[in-house]
Amino acid sequence: MKIRSAFTFVLAAAIAVPSAMATRIHRAPTGGHSSTTKHKATPQAHKIHGQQSIDPQRVSAIQQALIREHYLSGEPTTKWDSDTQAAMLKYQADQGWQTRLMPDSRALIKLGLGPDHSKAINAAPTANFNLLASPTTTTPSTTPVQGFVAASGVSH
Repeated sequence: MKIRSAFTFVLAAAIAVPSAMATRIHRAPTGGHSSTTKHKATPQAHKIHGQQSIDPQRVSAIQQALIREHYLSGEPTTKWDSDTQAAMLKYQADQGWQTRLMPDSRALIKLGLGPDHSKAINAAPTANFNLLASPTTTTPSTTPVQGFVAASGVSH
């Protein structure tokens, strides 16, 4: 009988301990965050990101480039219509690039419509641009080691 009651006690403990260990202990949030704060939806909860339309002058330039490359026919219309979109997608696909609804920057650059770097500081060489490449007027040391020692300020 003692064995049976001991076995029952052990069996009850074996069943109770895992279920007690499985319960989750609730702790208060850390870092000043409150769990009771609710975010209210605003009228414009879904904000559209990215470029939504293309400027008509830019569309005309893209159309001219696509006409020049024989991907589009006719005259530029300044409208980003289905024919222009199809021509641009075909051009991008022919280059092996991912086709997107908006033109890929690599496609625009290859069409000659990339950024204008003509006014950049390093666009055209100037007389004073390469001053470091001009020959120096100082006399070189007799050996590289002596020059290094002299430049380091270490005397021996």
